[in-house]
Amino acid sequence: MAFGAALAAPAMAVSAGTAPVGSGAGEPAAPQAIIGDGVATPAGMAWIPPGDFLMGSDSRLAQANEKPTHPVRVKGFWMDLTHVTNDQFAEFVRQTGYVTTAERRPEWETVRVQLPPGTPKPPDDVLVPGAMVFVGTSGPVRLTDYWEWWRYVPGANWRQPQGPGSSIEGKGDHPVVQVSYADAIAYARWAGKRLPTEAEWEYAARGGLEQATYVWGDELAPGGSQMANYWDVRQRTFPVVSPEAGGAAGTQAAGTFPPNGYGLFDMTGNAWQWVSDWYRADYFSMQASATQRPIVDPQGPNDSYDPSEPGVPVHAPKRVIRGGSFLCNENYCLSYRPSARRGSDPYSPMSHVGFRLVKDAPPPAGFMAAAR
Repeated sequence: MAFGAALAAPAMAVSAGTAPVGSGAGEPAAPQAIIGDGVATPAGMAWIPPGDFLMGSDSRLAQANEKPTHPVRVKGFWMDLTHVTNDQFAEFVRQTGYVTTAERRPEWETVRVQLPPGTPKPPDDVLVPGAMVFVGTSGPVRLTDYWEWWRYVPGANWRQPQGPGSSIEGKGDHPVVQVSYADAIAYARWAGKRLPTEAEWEYAARGGLEQATYVWGDELAPGGSQMANYWDVRQRTFPVVSPEAGGAAGTQAAGTFPPNGYGLFDMTGNAWQWVSDWYRADYFSMQASATQRPIVDPQGPNDSYDPSEPGVPVHAPKRVIRGGSFLCNENYCLSYRPSARRGSDPYSPMSHVGFRLVKDAPPPAGFMAAAR
């Protein structure tokens, strides 16, 4: 889903010591979270130890692009405890003067590749700064056409995620959204970090729970508690946002829910997260057929392939996003799971996509000794 697709669509008006929560008996013990102290180790980051894991899922909830499971080995790294927040991104912009993708006029060459070959260039008054915004519907609709609840909104950007008149005031600790892949890369360079690979992201998201359905275990709502910011269809119908249905949905403050076993918050739900890999729907099948041994630090495919979006060329450039968002729900999108994955136009900011970063830095003191 992207601005290019919008052109072709019909016109439409924590604390470091917090203990992780699991789903109960039968689960392996979660690892002890190691949080950076800002002196000898990176502040605001958790240590993700090296290890092997089964990437993907063969569960009944898994989509075809998550299959089959295959062994992967990753080295140790540090990961942000939360999404990059509005306050953090604002400081980056203040120091650098950076102008995000949504605040610039779209370049036709980046839009054209997301459209059927031969699509004529639209008038200049259509190529205006803006971004994709979840607008919802006033009543129940068939869940076959996402254009019922998405719209390209001129003027939407990270400062006003729903468009002119909206604001992030009072939401400094929420995930920054309406940031493109290019914006995430720019922030990462400034911060001295990088985007995680898809393998690093999934390994970290699992928090030491091998093949658990969710980052907290196998039960969606242990003890009746909602464990992430997703759309609860038991409370209101997706994608209805009328006042009677509870109003508009959106992000929540980072760290609202308990962390996983590595001390990471909101690895699923709240906002999708950019990772570094190109997206291929068949990539897991390619990996699984290549070898039976653990694949060491996979960096992703060399190109994109996604046959799932009508009207978009199958090899249109897409990067992987992970983790799902506040819009994911049982009836439409079950992507608040650690194995769920999707491809997205790297130049198309959206109101439910953000990011978090990783850093290559020495392990915590005593880690190597303890590992011997």
